[in-house]
Amino acid sequence: MSRKLRLGVNIDHVATIRNARGGRHPDPVRAARQAAQAGADGITAHLREDRRHISDHDIARLSRDIDLPLNLEMAATDEMLEIALRHKPHAACIVPEKREERTTEGGLDAAGGFDHLKPYVETLGRAGIRVSLFIEASREQLEAAVALGAPVVELHTGAYCEAEGERRVALLHQLAEAAALTETLGLECHAGHGLSFDTVAPIAALPEVMELNIGHFLVGEAIFGGLDSSIKRMRALMDRARDELDGEMSA
Repeated sequence: MSRKLRLGVNIDHVATIRNARGGRHPDPVRAARQAAQAGADGITAHLREDRRHISDHDIARLSRDIDLPLNLEMAATDEMLEIALRHKPHAACIVPEKREERTTEGGLDAAGGFDHLKPYVETLGRAGIRVSLFIEASREQLEAAVALGAPVVELHTGAYCEAEGERRVALLHQLAEAAALTETLGLECHAGHGLSFDTVAPIAALPEVMELNIGHFLVGEAIFGGLDSSIKRMRALMDRARDELDGEMSA
């Protein structure tokens, strides 16, 4: 049997809608509670330098008021390190961040930024915070994650989700090879970015992947059918892909 696939729900863009007008509605913490009821295994929130969606107050409330593990996405900066050490989330996923980008555009260069990243990974780890690196699906980046001492990597699925036809097939193959390599290297493998109802099943069927982090699509679908419905449908698609994998493995 394959290992259970966890779903981390990213509630950043609930905060984006709130901030478009100001005030308190819609509340990201309420969304996190509803995600838990709908079958999420964890909550992900990205506190960006420019605070364009999630705020410091949101992180404080999420840390205090929800029962699910909190995965804090953060840039490798002293400010974000101090915030992580203060709130002690279950996990911290270090991501690249550029002020002008609309969303995270690609994976962290763990190899090229090794010397900069090393003290952040070590300090978070010493504090009991599980460190993940959001990287591209390449041997170089995976080996850098091992050398940095990060126990978890999250493979960037954005290019795969945006591609079509043979290009998507090739990128899925690249993700599958990287996922298989994580097991050889002793890394826990997560995946995320851009996943939708149409693209999630092939990633969920990769046996080494232990967790998917999905946000923007689920919040967008919630406009039409509710957050509970969008999460439950995503959970069902993930579970079906794993069940089919188990069937193939036992055949």
